[in-house]
Amino acid sequence: QVQLVESGGGLVQAGGSLTLSCVASRINFSFYTMGWYRQAPGKQRELVATITTGARTSYSDSVKGRFTISRDNAKKKVSLQMNSLKPEDTAAYYCKEEGPRGSGYWGQGTQVTVAS
Repeated sequence: QVQLVESGGGLVQAGGSLTLSCVASRINFSFYTMGWYRQAPGKQRELVATITTGARTSYSDSVKGRFTISRDNAKKKVSLQMNSLKPEDTAAYYCKEEGPRGSGYWGQGTQVTVAS
């Protein structure tokens, strides 16, 4: 069983920054694409950003230019640097180890609240 533990969420004013971290228990962490997702109340969970084993990144249009995903394979950690936060970024944020055909392992989530 793979464990993913997120941290770094909290309350921030609009325009502020937060960095989320996710540490994995899997030994061969570097073999997996990792993703950050978010889910706001009453909405479906949506993909925010991904980073491949080769460190290629992709972002949703809503966060492009503001968020940066990165990974540290030695520490088995994936991070999400979030700048210029907006109230609409308020959500529970989850990291995921991506598996085939949408499968994979999820973390427990960390709450981000952006006050206007």
